[in-house]
Amino acid sequence: MKKLRDRLRNTPIGVTIVVSFFVMGLIGPWIAPYDPLAIDLLHEYEPPSWAHLLGTGDNGIDILSALLHGARLAAIVGIVVVGVSVVLGTLVGTWAGYAGGFSDHIITGVADLVQAFPAIVLNIAILALVARPGLMHLIVALAINGWVLYARLARAETLSLREREFVEAARALGVPTHQVLRRHVIPNLLGPLVIQATTGLGVVILAEATLSFLGLGPGKAVSWGALLDQGTSVLLRFPHVALFSGGAIAVTVLGFNLTGDWLRDRLDPRLR
Repeated sequence: MKKLRDRLRNTPIGVTIVVSFFVMGLIGPWIAPYDPLAIDLLHEYEPPSWAHLLGTGDNGIDILSALLHGARLAAIVGIVVVGVSVVLGTLVGTWAGYAGGFSDHIITGVADLVQAFPAIVLNIAILALVARPGLMHLIVALAINGWVLYARLARAETLSLREREFVEAARALGVPTHQVLRRHVIPNLLGPLVIQATTGLGVVILAEATLSFLGLGPGKAVSWGALLDQGTSVLLRFPHVALFSGGAIAVTVLGFNLTGDWLRDRLDPRLR
């Protein structure tokens, strides 16, 4: 028990925020005191009280319940988008860096083309093509340009790794290309990719909140961005709505950034 208490006491604040976020996303809807979509016009825009710990918002919705349900949406979108982006970007970037030549030029050109568009503008353009955007549309819109950063990182690391002695020895022994990549190249990419993915989770959560704030969120799902949008229209009269929703977004993104920095310090041997 003492060792466990010492470890918890020495846990970085960023990791604590990230773990709390995922726990809230996992069990939040089960412990929410109210239905986040329940309408109660008699208690609209009430300040925090014992009945509503974080107050109420538009149509009398309970803000705490909305934040707990919104955490699950943010967690699902973040995990799926980053997962797809990491897998796709790693495979594409590793092949581009290892094969070189025509394949490298094509993949790099596609990545340059995607990055030529501002990310949020591209996301909005994709969602604008759908009459009623849903969760899957949102994930596709965020993943369609999310893979580029991981592809560039994987390509840059592979360009260095393919000249290393253990890779050249594997090639000299006649090991097939896919086995060289799977056994010798990709495992050495995991450190930088994990660090980038951790920070990328915060970026995706912020992007999801931004799109929901603009009214392009997934249908009836409760989102932190949509709740923040409600709060901005009554910011001067009832600031608690925007304060709690915006604060949840800011603290969560900060937690992922701090965790990414902590992982970099732990995994990068040059910084130990």
